[in-house]
Amino acid sequence: MTAEGAAVSTRTVARQCTLCEAHCGILVTVDHDKVTHIQGDPEDVLSHGYICPKATALAGLHHDPERLRRPMRRVGDSFEEIGWDEAFALAGTRLRAVRRRHGRDAIAMYLGNPAAHSSSVVYGIALRLALLTRKFYSASSIDQFPQEFAAWKMFGSNVLMPIADIDRTDRLLILGANPAVSNGSVTTMPDARRRITAIRRRGGSVVVVDPRRTETARLADEHVAVRPGGDPYLLLGMLHTILAEGVRRAPGSIPLAGTEELAGVVAACTPEEMAPRAGVDADTIRRLARDHAAARSAVAYARIGVCHQVTGTLTHWLVNTLNAVTGNLDRPGGQMFSTPPIDAARLLRRLGSGYGMWSSRTGEHASFRTELPVVGMADEILGDGKGSVGPVRALITYAGNPVLSTPQSGRLDDALDSLDFFVAVDMYITETSRHADLILPPVSHLEREEFDFLFPVFSVRNNARFNARVFEPAAGALEDWQIMSRLTLEVLPLPFRRQSTGLFRALLDRLGPLRLAALGVLIGPHGALRRGRRGLTLGRIRRTRGGIDLGPLRPRLQSLVATRDRRVHLAPPEFVEETRRLLTETENDTGEQEFDLRLIGRRHLRSNNSWLHNIPTMVKGRDRCTVLMHPDDAAARSLVHGRPVTVRSRIGSIVVPVEVSDEIRAGTVAIPHGWGHDEKGVGWSTAAAHPGANVNLLHDPAVTDTFTGNAAVNATMVNVAATSEPSMPEATITR
Repeated sequence: MTAEGAAVSTRTVARQCTLCEAHCGILVTVDHDKVTHIQGDPEDVLSHGYICPKATALAGLHHDPERLRRPMRRVGDSFEEIGWDEAFALAGTRLRAVRRRHGRDAIAMYLGNPAAHSSSVVYGIALRLALLTRKFYSASSIDQFPQEFAAWKMFGSNVLMPIADIDRTDRLLILGANPAVSNGSVTTMPDARRRITAIRRRGGSVVVVDPRRTETARLADEHVAVRPGGDPYLLLGMLHTILAEGVRRAPGSIPLAGTEELAGVVAACTPEEMAPRAGVDADTIRRLARDHAAARSAVAYARIGVCHQVTGTLTHWLVNTLNAVTGNLDRPGGQMFSTPPIDAARLLRRLGSGYGMWSSRTGEHASFRTELPVVGMADEILGDGKGSVGPVRALITYAGNPVLSTPQSGRLDDALDSLDFFVAVDMYITETSRHADLILPPVSHLEREEFDFLFPVFSVRNNARFNARVFEPAAGALEDWQIMSRLTLEVLPLPFRRQSTGLFRALLDRLGPLRLAALGVLIGPHGALRRGRRGLTLGRIRRTRGGIDLGPLRPRLQSLVATRDRRVHLAPPEFVEETRRLLTETENDTGEQEFDLRLIGRRHLRSNNSWLHNIPTMVKGRDRCTVLMHPDDAAARSLVHGRPVTVRSRIGSIVVPVEVSDEIRAGTVAIPHGWGHDEKGVGWSTAAAHPGANVNLLHDPAVTDTFTGNAAVNATMVNVAATSEPSMPEATITR
């Protein structure tokens, strides 16, 4: 081949990695139809050339021979390929039959985490609306509901979750988050390591509150090894100190309601009283409070580790309140709100949360933002003779693997097998989709072009970036939004379909995500309709490599707050009442003699829930599905580093290797989630060769956040003992 021919065959495309919330800018180099290199894009306005190892997995995902390319229909215990038209006709016929026979709530839908990383999530919501079902679930009820619920009660909208202005703060307090690995969540901060280090370089300070000395804690000035579940008590002690000593800063321009009620509830929460519950000494609690209040700017940031507790909502409320009473709400360096190109916060703030509009069959869980907690999904499918509504008979999952990612006592396998019909929109045959009657695979990430609707809402800097397509999809392949659109048409009532299918299909084809994005940008706060020639258009964004920097976050809560009195509520009555109840509880670990360790989660840079484990580069090296244990705890049980141990809870047990390290607090153990792959009909051989164990089999689905039903998978009581088995047996469940 001539040099000129080689140059033509080799090209580089600028886009983003969409595997996690950071959406780091990348440069993808391809030779003909093969990815040869992926690196960070130094011109990206948000990530500035940074990428983590996950970005390189995009090549592995695209080229993986086990990724599905055509629809698959179940035939006995295996699958066969079928055409798209046949697949959609089958889905429509079976789903409509279930609805006709059992009613609209007999069809459930589950929206997985990856769906939120694509503009196709809009079409997933459209499908849900067409189904008119109340049995809707998403990954948000695994790790985000408490944060949204606190925002709804305080600011009037669940969308108004504040962002940590990390790039301008003088003091960063992190609770239950590990951004050095995650690069931020509901505070999108690519290259979080650099951003955290920059705080210290400019004379600020960073404190990490976590039972484990995480990768983020190693970058900080101070690590506070809180007791699992002790975060709300630490925050109550800090608020007591601030309000009692009058060391708080004067609040900003945002009107606050409930200051007196807040002072009343924290009056008895002295650092001395809170210290035993928090697992942090009183002097440290008092010092943390004074330092937060005295800093020129400060922000407390909490995330998944806090959401995964029975006190998740209370803790997020206290985090927001700490920032508010120290004058760090809606001001540079504190908690702020973005001004994204498509202003979803403003568009959605008046919709309400839909809290309590309906409940689960048993009445155990109330709906929030019109969906039910996923911990109850297996019960809704299997039924138990309770409730006035029949069980779920059909299911649609989109980009989710709830068999591995949700606590359900091992019952979801049986539940999925009992369905009349199950359609999965997924790139793989997974632990969940292996139960499906029909699998509809979308194109790979590198075959999509789109504009992100969601994550600029939570970015630490205002920006607009376009995601270019690297490869043209193969003939006949469909993008996520096209699959969801066709399913939406198929589930419409039959008379309506006969008259309108052609019209609606033509309309949906024309209203693709890019057309919606173009309209959203045009009418948005930076759009050309508002700012004339200097305003944004999707075309301008598309032509600008690395995106367009729209400047730092700026105060705007006054125009966004959606409470009836347009004030921030510091003391919602439900939160005050629950705090008072919590403070009267006696500290008592039920079954402490048998279950004497508290289990928490753990995040790895090369893992992304369950769905990167079929990429060899992501699972190579040492075993990462281990139970991390303090040396004193290991010695007391005669456990040897690297040997298999049995971890047992009231619910079940798993076998994993033990990893002994002083980076974790004594009395606490940590196991990552997303593992537990086996070979029972699952179509990914690399993952099956690195199976690990499903930690969610240890968590009781009945133990949830008090207000939202969010899965509470932190602070589960377990015991750990050496296993006599020479190999790693399958996990077992106590039924």
